[in-house]
Amino acid sequence: MAKSSADDDELRRACENAIDNSKQKIVLSMRVAKTTGMWNKAGKLGRGSAMAKPRVLAISVKTKGKRTKAFLRVLKYSNGGVLEADKLYKLKHLSKVEVVSNDPSGCTFVLGFDNLKNQSIAPPQWMMRNVDDRNRILLSILNICRDSGDLPKVVGIDIVEMALWAKQNTQVIPKPQQTTFQEGFTPAVDTEADMQVTVEKELVSQAEEEDMEALLDTYVMDIGEADAFSERLKRELQALEAANVHAIMENETLIHQVLHGLDVAITCVEDMDEWLCMFNIKLRHMREDIESIEAGNNRLEMQSMNNNSLVEELDKLLAKLRMPPEYAACLMGGSFDESSMFDNMESCEWLGGALSSLEEPNLDPCFAKMRAVGQLKKPDHADIRYKSRTYGRLLQHLKSLDKNFLVPLRRAYCSSMNMLLKREAHEFAIELRASALLPRNPIVWLDGALSANQSTYEDTSTISEVYTLMLTVFIPCLADECSFFAQFMCFELPPPVSAEDDANNNNDAGDKGNAAKPTLDTGALNECLQELLDGLQEEFFGLIDWAYKIDPLRCISMHGTTERHLSDKKFDQSGFVHVLLDDMESRIGMLFSRFVDDVCHQIEKNEKNLRQVGVLSYIPRFAVLATRMEQYVQGQSRDLVDQAYTKLVTIMFVTLDKISQGDAKYADVLLLENYAAFQNSVYELANVVPTLAKFYHQASEAYELACTRFITTIIYYQFEKLFNFARKVEDLITSISPEEIPFQLGVSKSDLRKVIRSNLSGVDKSVAAMYKKMQKNLTSSEELLPSLWDKCKTEFLDKYTVFAQLVAKAYPAEHVPSVQEMRDILASM
Repeated sequence: MAKSSADDDELRRACENAIDNSKQKIVLSMRVAKTTGMWNKAGKLGRGSAMAKPRVLAISVKTKGKRTKAFLRVLKYSNGGVLEADKLYKLKHLSKVEVVSNDPSGCTFVLGFDNLKNQSIAPPQWMMRNVDDRNRILLSILNICRDSGDLPKVVGIDIVEMALWAKQNTQVIPKPQQTTFQEGFTPAVDTEADMQVTVEKELVSQAEEEDMEALLDTYVMDIGEADAFSERLKRELQALEAANVHAIMENETLIHQVLHGLDVAITCVEDMDEWLCMFNIKLRHMREDIESIEAGNNRLEMQSMNNNSLVEELDKLLAKLRMPPEYAACLMGGSFDESSMFDNMESCEWLGGALSSLEEPNLDPCFAKMRAVGQLKKPDHADIRYKSRTYGRLLQHLKSLDKNFLVPLRRAYCSSMNMLLKREAHEFAIELRASALLPRNPIVWLDGALSANQSTYEDTSTISEVYTLMLTVFIPCLADECSFFAQFMCFELPPPVSAEDDANNNNDAGDKGNAAKPTLDTGALNECLQELLDGLQEEFFGLIDWAYKIDPLRCISMHGTTERHLSDKKFDQSGFVHVLLDDMESRIGMLFSRFVDDVCHQIEKNEKNLRQVGVLSYIPRFAVLATRMEQYVQGQSRDLVDQAYTKLVTIMFVTLDKISQGDAKYADVLLLENYAAFQNSVYELANVVPTLAKFYHQASEAYELACTRFITTIIYYQFEKLFNFARKVEDLITSISPEEIPFQLGVSKSDLRKVIRSNLSGVDKSVAAMYKKMQKNLTSSEELLPSLWDKCKTEFLDKYTVFAQLVAKAYPAEHVPSVQEMRDILASM
């Protein structure tokens, strides 16, 4: 028998040179043939299959510390006959080993991996020179997988036959030569040239075999006395059982004592188990307390380290800021006498140097950007209100004596408080903006979020936090000011309607007496409140505009925050506060609509470009944008986002249709590729967003229509004469009998034979050309090729079935390939 390629040292060295990785070592290399064809009964590759290609399969290991990983490498020969790396598989992902049943020699097998991206394409078949080489590489792979704990599924292999072969062809590896793999397993392959497969587990151990021989030696009988041997064993077994029963009966008292002792022991064990459970709970709580204490200690230690570092840096900075007392005294109160001029100049030189050291580049850049930030505090008007209540009874007397006197007093109060509230809101907004952590680069979602290569962005959550804090602080404050003003200035208002009263009023619609009636003071109060809060909306609008410029998508979260404050029942009596919130909500919606319009404009600009092929850029960009928008949805802002989705996707589909109309030849290819890309990019979002689910189904329907048109075009490109002839016959068969059709012009027997000769002679080549045509048109979306080709074969077979049935009716004497023959041809492609 010829020497196996596994023993070829030169081949192994060539493999090591090909992988060019000093960290990996080749432990097995064998020459194989790669094929994807089908085997016929004669044991030869069938017609239409790909030619066998020479390849080299190599098993390599990579050791890093105590961890070792195993790989299966596929190497191919270059034009110069030099080995070069082709494919790389991790053996831990091997899920299936199958010997091809159609190969009578048994030398062809398939390796299946569970981490391959495209599972729809059949894996390659590897053909060895003989069964010994096949057993050698498969046992090596299986032993490695077994020792790692992940055995693949084995199909078409006789395990007993493999074990017998391995026992005859095994060379056990000494332990010093074994390589330690990850998790402590040892591969059953030798790293030397004479490597063989090791079978470590036998069916019967040597000790068990010796015990069995000793037992048989006690029954020395002649050959042929099997019945006597069996009868003797039965008698001895019965005698042994009788002796056991007798022993048990004699020791009944002891057995009862033992059982009683076992019951007592079981009770003790159960009690102990309960105690252990209690101790376990206490230990778990103690462990949690210890972990909490350790976490607190770690934080305190980290805080202490940070504080020490901060003190050191501050001491260094203070050393530059601290002026020596003699220089300070000279500069602040020294004289200009001639005797003091030297000290004055020395002090000035020191001051100039100190100021220079506090400027860049002498000062550390981290100190150069330091700025003082005031501590944010909620405006507190309790002192003002307390002092104002002193005049409360006086105002009531003034109202009873002269109501008109309160009008200028109310306006004066509103004017003064308005200035105070606007100043507080302005300073609060400035401090909030200064404390916000903004992204280094401005986020322009038209180009940023719509960048095909960009999927992550800097966090802008502080923008929403600034807006939320502004509303959380000032909306309740303004509502309280409105309520206090109404009470302090003696406005007569209807009592507030509670939730229970509101429900009772809804249940008893006929009881109109319970409804609150408006009074004359309501209009006057609204005018005063408008004057009290006039101008505050500009501070909120400025904050909204600032957030929009940084990240337009933050309008979604700000819209949700505003909706939550609008739905808060405690602001119902503050009518002007509701008006302010409504204006803020309208401004946010207007800005977000402007952003959506800008995105739509960017999408429509694609229509003006030159001929475009493949997936349009805005399809994957929309998925990135939608994912980001879903992260900001809060409260009732769902409607705002759904309206944006509707507008954007509608423009996307309309623009796609217009672009496809610019090139009728490739229109269907462009449509199906882009609709498929849209479905893939929004699949996860469509499962949770009903609006996107609707457009997902719309894209699916458009994709199916484009696929049908494209497949029809591909089929008629190769078989137009055949199916046009079938259509003519089908039209005629509705008006005349099938026997008369061969005598009609254009569908005679000679015309049929011409069509068969031009389309069905060498039909396998025509089908292959049809596949190449489809593959050429789908160069930018090759992942769609397998499914489209399956649809194309199904559609072609349906059309051919109709053609064959028409020929059988109208031309019974003419022979065409049967439907089954055509199905076999298509299946082989």
